Amino acid sequence: MTAPVLEIRGLVKTWRDAARPAPVLGGVDLAVAPGELLAVVGRSGSGKTTLLSIVGGLDRDYQGLVRVLGRDLAALSDRELSAFRNRSIGFVFQFHHLLPHLTCLENVLLPWHFGDRLAPHEATERAAWALERVGLPDVAGRRPNLLSGGEQQRVAIARALLFQPPLLLCDEPTGSLDRLAGERVVALFEELNARDGTTIVVISHEAWIARRARRVVRVADGRLADSDAASAEEVG
Repeated sequence: MTAPVLEIRGLVKTWRDAARPAPVLGGVDLAVAPGELLAVVGRSGSGKTTLLSIVGGLDRDYQGLVRVLGRDLAALSDRELSAFRNRSIGFVFQFHHLLPHLTCLENVLLPWHFGDRLAPHEATERAAWALERVGLPDVAGRRPNLLSGGEQQRVAIARALLFQPPLLLCDEPTGSLDRLAGERVVALFEELNARDGTTIVVISHEAWIARRARRVVRVADGRLADSDAASAEEVG
């Protein structure tokens, strides 16, 4: 049996900076197999983004087991976790977070500057490949403000793909785009999943995105349950 890319058991998250501790996730269990395209849905404030932050190693204040690609995140030092996250997990957020003073190629190269040992020419070749992979081979020397919103988001996806990570975590990746641009981004995710075998977890409140996923789970009352795409219609 193939080991899961993501394994969560008994995950509990409580906000501790409130006047009274506020539970967010209470006993979450989840396994994501290699090559899955998973949508996580739920109402605003249900804990979807918190879950993604924990899985991505951005939030270490939790209880329970979170294992990504066979690595127990809690057992890693801060330095080990940073290196693991940089090489093995790609992040795509609602807003592209491209630096306006850098070219698109330089933006895609940003993860390389955080500790990777690739030679500069090899890193540049990978960045050019990543831009080509998202269908934007001609924008390498352009600045992000000269691109449409959808193109900027695809550059952000290219940045996430720089090291060809086996896991891509996407938090409302079409939330700032119109429907046409959003469709192109989701079609790119489908292609990355089908052609490259990338495991993709997408958080979204949009029903049409959930319908494109191979599997849907719903966050409610701090827990996860397998759902169906049609139920995403109810998400607020």
